[in-house]
Amino acid sequence: MVGNCIKNVRDTVPLVHNMTNYVTVNDVANILLACGASPIMSDEPKEAEEITAICGGLNINIGTLNKRSIEGMFRAGRRAASLGHILLLDPVGAGASRLRTDTAIQLMEQISFDVIRGNISEMKALANGSKTTKGVDANAADAVTEEALEAAVTFAKTFAKKAGCMVALTGALDLVSDGEACYVIRNGRAEMGKITGTGCQLSGMMTAFLTANPENKLEAAAAAVCAMGLAGELAWERMQQGDGNSTYRNRIIDAIYHMDEEILESGAKYEIW
Repeated sequence: MVGNCIKNVRDTVPLVHNMTNYVTVNDVANILLACGASPIMSDEPKEAEEITAICGGLNINIGTLNKRSIEGMFRAGRRAASLGHILLLDPVGAGASRLRTDTAIQLMEQISFDVIRGNISEMKALANGSKTTKGVDANAADAVTEEALEAAVTFAKTFAKKAGCMVALTGALDLVSDGEACYVIRNGRAEMGKITGTGCQLSGMMTAFLTANPENKLEAAAAAVCAMGLAGELAWERMQQGDGNSTYRNRIIDAIYHMDEEILESGAKYEIW
């Protein structure tokens, strides 16, 4: 049951180390608090290993790379892996620049991640070196649609096997696969794309869900995606005259704050391929 996954987060209050980008760091911290987890933010190489050692999960997001943060990511990643912690990679903008693509690929090669979460253009860039991202957004030609769903599911399963970990492809339709099964998730609203950081928030929350549900990682990853999309739906229902994307961002966080296992279980829209 996907609903049980959020209950386990609230019951265990996992501490998550986030090496995330400067654009969304506050929103990531707040959504982690909203779902019942505890965030810590640090990308300083001199403390990266020490900080990650006290946490249960590590969320690496390459959205605002620099030489110092890259060093910190490798240090923290190796330390977390040695301790058996949950590891998530968010390859923001992979395919948009050589630095981003190469850094993500090197992280994948040197660190065993539990899950890679990104849009399909970023995933294709990692899978075959294609450059189809539009900045940090997915290229329209790569969009996962109902018409292209079968091919997208095949890609998700194939890439998961190649990467040796779960993959979560998020967009209009969301896919979460471990290489064998694939959750196809239809929660969410198009308006979520008008807010910077919903993907970054999801990466932080997904790390918490996996940390709190180590025996059921695939369902936990899918539950996090369902929760984020459902929050977007519930938040949109509460929008008032004159509200805009800033209010919508806050209402999404509030929706996660009030979400329990019953709300998530009843509102999750998914099927398993």
